[in-house]
Amino acid sequence: MTERIGVIGGGAAGLATAALLAREGYSVDLFEQNSTLGGRIGSIEEDGYRFDTGPSWYLMPEVYEHFFNLLGTTAANELDLRTLDPAYTVFSPASQARREQSVTIPHGTAEVLDTFERIERGSGATLAKYLDSAKATKDLAIDYFLYNPFTSPKSILRAELLTALPALARLLTTSLERHASRSFHHPVLRQILQYPAIFLGTDPRKAPALYHLMSALDLSDGVLYPMGGFRTIVDALTRLVEESGVRVHTDSTVTHISTVSESGRRRSANGIAWEDQDGREHEHDCDIVVSAADLHHTETQLLDEGDRSYPESWWQKVTSGPGAVLVFLGVEGEVPQLPHHSLFFTEDWSTNFDDIFGPQQKISSPASAYVCKPSHTDPNVAPFDCENLFILIPVPADAGLGAGGDDGRGDPRIERAADRAIDQIAEWADIPDLRDRISFRRTLGPTDFSSNYNSWLGGMLGPAHTLRQSAMFRQQNASKKVDGLYYAGATTAPGVGVPMCLISAELVLKHIRGDSSPGPLPVADTQG
Repeated sequence: MTERIGVIGGGAAGLATAALLAREGYSVDLFEQNSTLGGRIGSIEEDGYRFDTGPSWYLMPEVYEHFFNLLGTTAANELDLRTLDPAYTVFSPASQARREQSVTIPHGTAEVLDTFERIERGSGATLAKYLDSAKATKDLAIDYFLYNPFTSPKSILRAELLTALPALARLLTTSLERHASRSFHHPVLRQILQYPAIFLGTDPRKAPALYHLMSALDLSDGVLYPMGGFRTIVDALTRLVEESGVRVHTDSTVTHISTVSESGRRRSANGIAWEDQDGREHEHDCDIVVSAADLHHTETQLLDEGDRSYPESWWQKVTSGPGAVLVFLGVEGEVPQLPHHSLFFTEDWSTNFDDIFGPQQKISSPASAYVCKPSHTDPNVAPFDCENLFILIPVPADAGLGAGGDDGRGDPRIERAADRAIDQIAEWADIPDLRDRISFRRTLGPTDFSSNYNSWLGGMLGPAHTLRQSAMFRQQNASKKVDGLYYAGATTAPGVGVPMCLISAELVLKHIRGDSSPGPLPVADTQG
């Protein structure tokens, strides 16, 4: 008989896992609590605007390409990708130490080197060496760490990796902040090399310098955009899931993962309980369960106490990534001052990180923020002669901070943070009438992340990528207590971000196969 698999969660990781396992020959059912698929890759469509409510940076295109190849297609077949030039602009405030300024990062390594050199003499050559190191480290990560299930010591006892061990040791024992500051003096250049830590859900003062590899992604490889927004990635994954024969159940909330023990052996997953939108209870028998839901929710809410690898007490030692206040604005008229991606960095951003990750957490004021204006590239995401602005303000992961709402009617702390960000953008980017031109406004806060996605602490990303929460030290993809129970998604290995979610699906497949290889699967392995 064909083995049956139940996948919990219809976000990127759940969809990717379901598609791969169905192609492997399993009978797969996927259960999603919301009425639409995509999880945190959500969207808002209203008044002619279409907003992405989650990821908006398309990085690591080779990971997407590899995943699509595993399913017999290509990124070009599934998505309409455009290269962004410029990649992004960094806005800084005026201060006694410096005039208000912006730094625009162009597409192309040579152009980026020239940009750095114009700002700080000698930094072009220094950056070239920095990016060579970043690329080499990225290649090692892909070949030996990101796709590695870490089920065999032999997977990392490779000649190339052992040769690189002294350099890797230095990168692991130095912070990203210190590594970047050693080579560059201009404060904005340092920030450009450190900000990718936020993509990893951590403080650059706590992230290992190994993660300088992230600079190879935006400064060397460039930044892409899928026309139509990130929702088109969900649409592509959904097509592949349907073509693979997966049975998809939306409005289906999983309430329990059941297990069984035979003859004193380890317990095994044997089914899930779920409720439909009318509250009716159902049982789904299966041989394997893959939870792509938030790992904390899976472990503390869906499993019986004796089946938990990561009980509540374990989470007290985990460092969470940040929460977020998200602001969606429809703006009348053009906003030429902003490119597709903009970063607004405060001068004293160490205080920002203290506010987010320190012992006395609060929403910073002023706060660094990220702004996406997809209407710069894609005319279909806003009405004619209007702009679509998405603002992300990192805040502490605290579900008690509040929820958002429409037209300023969210919880007070969320709306005050949104108001400050709007005024800050208007001032720093010289858009004095920005507030007056807003015709659509909606916000989301940490409480929304908790209620919509069962996010631990209301965080937007999951556990931070500190040293002890990265690679083989991160929560892995197989339960330590229950046979046939696996995990996928940003809250488990290899980490946060859509590319990592796709890799997590491949790691689940490796675990089920008993494959201990450290790199991407050969495409031919899933083409037969």
